[in-house]
Amino acid sequence: MSEHLTAEAFKEKVFNYDVNKEWKFEGEVPCLIDFYADWCQPCKTVAPILEELEEEYNGKIKVYKVNTEDERELAGTFGIQSIPSLLFVPMEGQPQMAMGALPKDTFVTAIKDVLKVEK
Repeated sequence: MSEHLTAEAFKEKVFNYDVNKEWKFEGEVPCLIDFYADWCQPCKTVAPILEELEEEYNGKIKVYKVNTEDERELAGTFGIQSIPSLLFVPMEGQPQMAMGALPKDTFVTAIKDVLKVEK
């Protein structure tokens, strides 16, 4: 089950933007962050795909969810203007953002290419 992040949890588990000016990933495995809202239909389409991926990759990646309605400051920090927006966060290097309800095979490709994780 994907974990919902507040701004505080985000700073602890992903990136502490209050302390670091340069990107510094705080996690132990690569992650995928779903910026969503409860009313968003495409977000509802993506949610079960993300649940499946988290199970299939079994501990090799984490899937986090950020409710943009509840966490406006966090969404603003990342310049989220359309949802769903998905942030792929590798262990090394810069995270990459993708927008829209992507099909599962696109997620699998991005997990392999950006996060450098194979099933």
